[in-house]
Amino acid sequence: MSQEQLILSDKYKAFIKHSAPVEFLEGTTAAGKTTVGIFKFMLLVAESKKKYHIIAAKDTGTAEKNIINKDLGIVDDFGILTEYNGNGTKDEKIPHILYHTSNGDKVVYVMGYGDKKKWQKALGGQYGCLYIDEINTADIDFVREAAMRCDYMMATLNPDDPSLPVYKEYINCSRPLPEYRADAPEEINNMLSEDPKPGWVHWFFSFADNLGMTPEKIAQIKLNVPKGTKLWKNKILGLRGRATGLIFSNFDRKRHVRSKEWAKQFIQKDRHQEEYFVIFTSGLDTSYSQESPDTIAMSFSGITNKGRYVLLDEKVYNNASLEIPIAPSDTVVNYIAFLERNRKEWGFAKNVFIDSADQATITEFMKYKRAHPECMYMFNGAYKAVEIIDRIILQLGWLSYDDEAGKEPVFYVVETCTVFISESEIYSWLEGKDNTPEDKNDHMINSTQYGWIPYRDKIGVVKK
Repeated sequence: MSQEQLILSDKYKAFIKHSAPVEFLEGTTAAGKTTVGIFKFMLLVAESKKKYHIIAAKDTGTAEKNIINKDLGIVDDFGILTEYNGNGTKDEKIPHILYHTSNGDKVVYVMGYGDKKKWQKALGGQYGCLYIDEINTADIDFVREAAMRCDYMMATLNPDDPSLPVYKEYINCSRPLPEYRADAPEEINNMLSEDPKPGWVHWFFSFADNLGMTPEKIAQIKLNVPKGTKLWKNKILGLRGRATGLIFSNFDRKRHVRSKEWAKQFIQKDRHQEEYFVIFTSGLDTSYSQESPDTIAMSFSGITNKGRYVLLDEKVYNNASLEIPIAPSDTVVNYIAFLERNRKEWGFAKNVFIDSADQATITEFMKYKRAHPECMYMFNGAYKAVEIIDRIILQLGWLSYDDEAGKEPVFYVVETCTVFISESEIYSWLEGKDNTPEDKNDHMINSTQYGWIPYRDKIGVVKK
């Protein structure tokens, strides 16, 4: 037995007392999520009417190290009430904990979700309680299979790539309790936007909730992580996003995302106005595949006389999610409706730019122009001579800022453009290749680039 004691904050006490069918524990590093979570889990196992339960981690070695044998782990907390059989027994071949409770002996299987063949053999029947360690790294097939076999599920997670299916299918279906909503970064709360599942609770824990951590230890952890890096955002601030390989690593919601009301100030009202939109532009990136998440992405942007770029609106369609697929002729109608809506709200973008690799859609636009000579828009093929790496370099420069030098970014996004914001936080370099971005998570990014490429010499430059 260790000499440490489990010291609980008021929020952790509320967590232990709260009853819910599914609970997700997200937050900063060293917040105590695993320590307190596994303690509650074992209490619920003791109360369950079922005999069999599951603890799942990347592998059994990780479970032993981080959950079972660590200080304030299961063996430390529950002592002689538990017997860990890492190699199984004659009756139970799977590694498991034999847990002696007032409701009889319980068997808690210890599984690794990293080995699909093993967990497929081990997973069968119905279980009482399920604990998944770092669910963001788990095999999604394991999560789906295990979640439907249990009465109660608890999962811990560290901030990760928010495009992973586990977020959409599970984590973002949960909601914080009203009294603790303000404890989580607003960026996290905004991502909990899938249709809510009844009773599913999202808990966000930080250093402040871990009373076992001294202020000196917290300060040391923060000091050892370079401030402003993605690792700082993930581990110290608890914000989601890929930690490595991110292309737009200097994209920051607090710096670059603004309200629609803020953007409205740049609509010109009189000739004495200091800053106002002088150019409106739009881009269209197309893909009609029904076999992949490829997207038809429309963007609408404004550039001010002070060289400020603002993404004002976006619209996406995904053929994979539609019963009746969108054809190029449908895209023409949808895009013109998108342009007209934004013309009435913001201003007229005479020249708009379409993915030049998609000749079928461009042909449909030309047919539309011949049939509708009153159409005001000029449909241009996107100028792709500016290579992707050069577009990225330009955008990184426009996003940059320096507080000490008083330098503000010149690239902004209206908060309703959630697809662009999401892509900016996950669009990454290909592993093992220099200067080559991945061919995904970039459809709205491409759309905006088509729109600003012809006007790139106007961004960051004050008009005389």
